[in-house]
Amino acid sequence: MFNVIDFFCGCGGTSAGLRAAGMKIIAGIDYDEKAIKTYHLNFPEAIPVQKDIKQISEDEIAELLRKKHVKGPLVFSACAPCQPFSQQNRFKKSSDTRFCLLDDLHRFIIRFRPDYILLENVPGMQKIDNGPFSKFLNLLRDLNDKFCFDVLNAVNYGVPQNRRRLVLLASKKYNIEFPVPKYGSGLRPFRVVRDAIAKYPPIDHGSSSSCIKDHEAAKLSSLLLQRISALRPGEDRRSWPDELKLKCHVNKKGHTDVYGRLDWDKPSVTLTTKCISLSNGRFGHPSQNRALSAREAAAIQTFPDDFTFVGSVWEKGRQIGNAVPVLFAKELGRQIMKVERENKDGS
Repeated sequence: MFNVIDFFCGCGGTSAGLRAAGMKIIAGIDYDEKAIKTYHLNFPEAIPVQKDIKQISEDEIAELLRKKHVKGPLVFSACAPCQPFSQQNRFKKSSDTRFCLLDDLHRFIIRFRPDYILLENVPGMQKIDNGPFSKFLNLLRDLNDKFCFDVLNAVNYGVPQNRRRLVLLASKKYNIEFPVPKYGSGLRPFRVVRDAIAKYPPIDHGSSSSCIKDHEAAKLSSLLLQRISALRPGEDRRSWPDELKLKCHVNKKGHTDVYGRLDWDKPSVTLTTKCISLSNGRFGHPSQNRALSAREAAAIQTFPDDFTFVGSVWEKGRQIGNAVPVLFAKELGRQIMKVERENKDGS
């Protein structure tokens, strides 16, 4: 049995995927109170730890492993907060406390020597000279671990969303490669928005479904309601009549991917922490006059319908947008298990 400790677990996208692949989730660690409450609700078998990683000792992790009587390969997964490296963050500061959170994983890896590591983060980190990612690679080299890393798009693994992420897989013993994409040119057709959310019943903005958990949408102002009513599937602010346009957008060609509707028959744009907001991206429902509901955003992130979220609709949206798509994590987990199985069978 593969045993997972999920650092920076958030609400549990990675854990959900690894559990679906057949792994045992030992613990989830995150500083965010609402995210950990969501995690605990959905992973009752795991130990939830709401704590700053800088305040966690190696002995505390050892105690978690002891409590769970861990036997078999140990997997560390981590998606350290990455906003300082995001292309959407125009105000990057090296003094940001999140800048070196990945560095805090080093001491746990040195102490416990996990059999496998799964790292997921924003593209661009690998280009920072002497940044957290390059230092992490140096650690793996010093430990003689095998690893691969690249920028992957979750849409190639069955997620109905274009989501490019920096991914690393590492193994203490065996050579490891990424799973082969299953969707794309010459393969299965990409899954699209329709595949993910067409099944949900209509709701109005500012309302929720009485029968589907988390199927609730943020309320729109009367002006935003006029604006989205003027759009067809796949359109954005450029299709508005002049009287609905913002002054800052007049004669401006950039920033078109806001105030837009998703297209039923294309993969979604990358969901962010504001994925239930109409004004912060192309997060409008393809045909209903509202932004995505929390449940629809979760479905685009490939969370199963029985995965429930804690908090306000905005807090749910933030957790969902921060998550690793479940199906993406499942494919990476299955690849780890495949590497272990093939090498065990060949030994």
